[in-house]
Amino acid sequence: MWTGEWVAGSGGEHSVHSPATGERLATIGFASPEDVDVAAEAAAAAQREWAARSYEERAAVLRRAGDLWRAHADEVTQWLRAESGSAGAKARFEVETAVQECYEAAALASMPYGEVLRSTQPRLSLSRRFPVGVVAVIAPFNAPIVLSIRAVAPALALGNAVLLKPDSRTPISGGVTLAAIFEEAGLPAGVLQMLPGRGAQVGERLVTTPLTRVIAFTGSTGAGRRVGELAAHHLKRSHLELGGNNALIVLDDADLAHAPSVGAAGSFIHQGQICMATGRQLVHEAVADEYVAKLTERAEALFLGDPAGDGPVQLGPVIDERQRDGIHAIVTDTVAAGAKLRTGGSYQDLFYRPTVLDHVTPDHRAFREEIFGPVAPVIRFSTLDEAVELARDTEYGLSLGILTRDVMRGLQLAERIPSGNVHINDQTVNDEAPVPFGGVGDSGTGSRHGGHVANVEAFTETQWTTMRGELPRYPF
Repeated sequence: MWTGEWVAGSGGEHSVHSPATGERLATIGFASPEDVDVAAEAAAAAQREWAARSYEERAAVLRRAGDLWRAHADEVTQWLRAESGSAGAKARFEVETAVQECYEAAALASMPYGEVLRSTQPRLSLSRRFPVGVVAVIAPFNAPIVLSIRAVAPALALGNAVLLKPDSRTPISGGVTLAAIFEEAGLPAGVLQMLPGRGAQVGERLVTTPLTRVIAFTGSTGAGRRVGELAAHHLKRSHLELGGNNALIVLDDADLAHAPSVGAAGSFIHQGQICMATGRQLVHEAVADEYVAKLTERAEALFLGDPAGDGPVQLGPVIDERQRDGIHAIVTDTVAAGAKLRTGGSYQDLFYRPTVLDHVTPDHRAFREEIFGPVAPVIRFSTLDEAVELARDTEYGLSLGILTRDVMRGLQLAERIPSGNVHINDQTVNDEAPVPFGGVGDSGTGSRHGGHVANVEAFTETQWTTMRGELPRYPF
């Protein structure tokens, strides 16, 4: 645990293992629910002093943190490769995103924090923004740095303290690295506290402990519902980034020299373990045969291996056996129900082969469920109306991709499909530090953070203030 100093958690020791080799990488002390209460009190005390510092001081800490992510990039990417199974390009993307999130947050500290309002009374009327106090950040295993720092950095820049709970499978890259970076950057002790632990215990206490006021959660829709229920019961704001079953629509005029590469990236990046991954590839029947053949070729050419090793690895392992078995169950059930297995559908240890399923239909599990694995289900359509109906046939609404030579046609199509993010002529996995990010439906509550305006709304409270030159005369 990090509370401003490294201390042993009272939840016992936990071993961190490589999903690629099974090797024990580290041992870390877990926090207990009681540790959360103590940490929240300490964070609340530290937050008051941190919020009282000038915006210039807070911005300077965030800028130094951005510089330090880049300075320690090699070490951090190696941890991501070993602990989370990230291939090199994905690990480097995470570190560079952390750099940019800190720089963006540094600029956030000096933004205007209020506005002058009109009033019918002879007074000055203002709205002002103030830190919420203590923010709880609960992050997953799949992008442990990005999905932590995107909430941690802006919350700190705006004068809040943060309690961070990384996933128990990636506590080093998703927790220890953040604590170490911000310590070196000069963040005062107690303002950021890192509490690794079991989600059902530590995560729930982070939501219910009285001193946390905003919860930023990224994870499964099921867990997000629980977080949302608890937060609502305790009258707290929650920002929920949840699952996705995202569609990539390949129209009949798509560039087939490059479209299969785009589709492969969307379904196979980081073994498909991304909420924005392309879970359904909707392909026009006129180009489907050629597209599937080329997609299959690309899947078979991908090299699997230990990302922490020396070889040219494009895909690493899935995170654990439970995840692997869930992927395989969806694939085998879908094939048994009539879909055609073009490649993949097998595994060795935690390495699941990139899989292409053709002639998938809406009643198949691979269409209906979030797979969270390296699987590309292809569904054929004949008309734009049918493509819209298929894309909308899901509870999720996170990300949408459309491949077409006619971008206005793509934009008109996108307007008919509810989605928090739309990418025309690109795949569904896209993210940048300056943008507000979130989904609709079962992909989240619609509340967002990311981007200056959304971050201010996410991590501050609004106060109305009036000022008169003299006391009013009341008839009392």
